[in-house]
Amino acid sequence: MLSESERDRVIILDTSAFIAGFDPFSVQNEQYSVPMVEKELFSDSLSWTRLNAAVENKKLHIKEPSVDFVKKIKEASKTVGDISFLSEADLQVLALALEIKNSGETPLIVTDDYSIQNVANQIGVEFAPLMTFGIKFRLQWIRYCPA
Repeated sequence: MLSESERDRVIILDTSAFIAGFDPFSVQNEQYSVPMVEKELFSDSLSWTRLNAAVENKKLHIKEPSVDFVKKIKEASKTVGDISFLSEADLQVLALALEIKNSGETPLIVTDDYSIQNVANQIGVEFAPLMTFGIKFRLQWIRYCPA
């Protein structure tokens, strides 16, 4: 359940939110996801059914972020080193959250994905994990060759 301060936020749902059992009907907030999230779920699974029921009942809106915000997210994810760990759906979720933030609203990404959380922290977007503790601080990955 969302705390008092989280009730006024726009919720952005990642694939992991549906897999963890998040029910869009359980909260009153405006909720969004991206087209790629549905594609990451197995069709006819409970997660897929939950997403589609929420869309059909206009409880969840599917929105594709603008290309400009996807580019900004790719740059931010390169900065912290998470670019190679993020799927196209992950990039879109983050881009949509940044787009909503830039429109003056307060997004909250519901995700258990540590790379999404790390990049969200980098761009100043809050997140709420469901089945994990979530990250405690931002990581910056550095690739190196031990040879």
